Amino acid sequence: MIRQQRLRVELPVILAIGSNLGDREATLREAVHAINAIDGVTVDATSSIVQTPALKLAGIDHSAPAYLNAVVSARSALEPHALLEQLHRVEAEHGRLRAERWGDRTLDIDIVSFAHLQVDDELLTIPHPRAAERAFVLVPLLQLDPQATLVGYGSAAELLVGIDNDATEFEAKALW
Repeated sequence: MIRQQRLRVELPVILAIGSNLGDREATLREAVHAINAIDGVTVDATSSIVQTPALKLAGIDHSAPAYLNAVVSARSALEPHALLEQLHRVEAEHGRLRAERWGDRTLDIDIVSFAHLQVDDELLTIPHPRAAERAFVLVPLLQLDPQATLVGYGSAAELLVGIDNDATEFEAKALW
């Protein structure tokens, strides 16, 4: 008897994770494991953790708790909107409230890139529209891939040169 198997196409995805409330480091660790537990998603690697001041709509807020951030390289068999839905579930399971835009949060997970797809609708924009401006994305992204590029923006290394780099290394064991 021949057993048929369904072929599952997995596309590379880059996720940015961050936390500035609660046990930030533990939350990032738990988030990586929760992402890997999503059916159709496999985590391949994570950057180290970087720390940055809180960024609010009005700019840097030094009175708010600092963020811990990392980048996750994974493969997804889910389409982008289905992945976003699952990431929102993981955020909610970690106490994420969406009361204030750019407010403090227990967990934030953004899809930075999804293969070479470009998506722009009311729910999702890929590549992430502000990733090219954020050291807390670019620094850990370059740790994973020194040749990384963002579709539509260019080389992550060149993008980092053009912005303020306020990301500092956070002493911690590897996330994954």
